[in-house]
Amino acid sequence: MIKSLMENGFADIASYIDKERLINTFTDLIKINSPSFNEREAAEYIASRLRSLGCDVFFQDYGESFNLIAHRNGGTESAAPLMLSAHMDTIEPTQGISFSNDGSAIKSIGNTVLGADDKSAIAQIIEAITVAHEKKLPVCDIEIVFTSAEEKGLCGAKNLDFSRLKSKHALVLDSGGSVGSIVVGAPSHHTYEMLITGKAAHAGIEPERGVSAIRCAAKIIAEVPDGRIDEVTTANIGIIKGGTATNVVPKEVVINGEVRSHNAETLEQVKKRIFDTAKKIASEHGASIDINVKEEYNSFRIREDDSYLKFLSEIFASNGIEAKLAITGGGSDANIFNSHGIKALNISNGMQKVHSAEEFILLDDLYKGCLIVLATIISFQR
Repeated sequence: MIKSLMENGFADIASYIDKERLINTFTDLIKINSPSFNEREAAEYIASRLRSLGCDVFFQDYGESFNLIAHRNGGTESAAPLMLSAHMDTIEPTQGISFSNDGSAIKSIGNTVLGADDKSAIAQIIEAITVAHEKKLPVCDIEIVFTSAEEKGLCGAKNLDFSRLKSKHALVLDSGGSVGSIVVGAPSHHTYEMLITGKAAHAGIEPERGVSAIRCAAKIIAEVPDGRIDEVTTANIGIIKGGTATNVVPKEVVINGEVRSHNAETLEQVKKRIFDTAKKIASEHGASIDINVKEEYNSFRIREDDSYLKFLSEIFASNGIEAKLAITGGGSDANIFNSHGIKALNISNGMQKVHSAEEFILLDDLYKGCLIVLATIISFQR
């Protein structure tokens, strides 16, 4: 049956997808406000839907929030489980979301994001499992991981209880653009905070006695590597905070920045240049500096001859979609999964202009993304 489905381009199962139900699931989800660390209402909706489809659902709590983990027995003998994953939170603002559906796309029409990132993915996964359940299709065992606070630094994935999972492969739906892109590489990402301490003094009476942390910080910002370093490396300073009043020589400034690279050696070299430069300039200004570094996530790269990548590319081809391999400069939960030994491919699911008030998703991509999930769980037998 599976072979014939692939030969026919999965035409039969495409007709099983209830497009109106898929749209309704998506719009139900985007009507629920779920900024990072406040995903409970959305999770309760998702859990109710999944339980009705024969899934065992568990809320795995951690500190600030929780992850939703679900399991569904596919009924296919000797088929290894496959993880399906998306995140429940959305970038803000989402309160009072307004959207339109003109028959070709669902768009944000207010001052908020739409929330297609990543609720369109959740809707696609729910509909695919619904079809498998209704039509009693033979699918692999499925492990579902819907994470929280992805938009705040992959917090849910970093706190995921991996002991509850058996999957060695994962399909992550969290990449923008039309359906067809497969992210096969993403960088390591390190953030840092510099605390520059000078000496306060009255700016009008005795400025000579002060050491301006702001002037020191300005010199550092002007001198350190910034922007595009090479094809696979970037650096950025995104936040500066300091000073108390115009009549006080500023004593303290905090600088927050980041470095990303697909090359571990280059990443360390760029960090060293930034920190050595900052220390030298601080010393020249008579200021002190304290630097703290945080590893946000590690890079991954999937080889082009990888069997799982070939399998997924065949799924796309069987549905008339050309798979386009992408190397990205951003991170996702796939970085965390790969670092834990789960081969995770992050695919585009149709969301466009994410993190903006112009966010939208074409209905055709909403359907196609669901079809790719459905075709994958039918065909995945390893």
